[in-house]
Amino acid sequence: MARALPRPNEASKPAGRANGARAVRAAARRQAILDAALDEFAAQGFAATRLDDVAKRAGVAKGTIYLHFRDKETLFQEIIRSVLSPVVTTVESAMQVDIPIRVIAGQLVEVFVREIYGTRRKDVIRLIISEGARFPSIAEFYYREVLSRVFAALRALLARAAARGEIKGDALIRFPQLMGAPVILAVVWNGLFDRFEPLDVRAFLNAHLDVLFGPGRAA
Repeated sequence: MARALPRPNEASKPAGRANGARAVRAAARRQAILDAALDEFAAQGFAATRLDDVAKRAGVAKGTIYLHFRDKETLFQEIIRSVLSPVVTTVESAMQVDIPIRVIAGQLVEVFVREIYGTRRKDVIRLIISEGARFPSIAEFYYREVLSRVFAALRALLARAAARGEIKGDALIRFPQLMGAPVILAVVWNGLFDRFEPLDVRAFLNAHLDVLFGPGRAA
């Protein structure tokens, strides 16, 4: 008597579970590599970081890195994308809300303090500042994935604010970088001088907004 073949769903369940477990392990290894790479880049800089050290810190073989990333530059680019892109999406959404610009700017201060300055994300920005000139392809990637998106949303926000008469003059329209300049200063200050003179970054950024838009407009 011929043995009945297993039903398709019965045969696929063990294989599906095995594939799912492998995918979970692969994702965990990939994240461990990214975390270890950020630690190494932050400590050593991009140029001095060795993939051997990243692998050792991540607890994987060096060859495992190449299963996920083509080279050190690709690894760094993925750190930029995975670490900062979610925050950029939050910033883009915040800038699309049709409320006074001073209110939106105050909300963006809170996003920066909570999601960047208070996390390892500020180390990525610091690395771009320190290494970008020597590695222009990394700077270009950061501009494309982060800055160009932020400034596109910012220019649209400033245009709406100007149309409502919320902005005096055209300096911010011509140079939207003025909005974000203190963010860069805060990151640099934190890395170089914070141990000598700690910066109250939230108060600092809100004071900058008072300079741009005048005090007492946050609510």
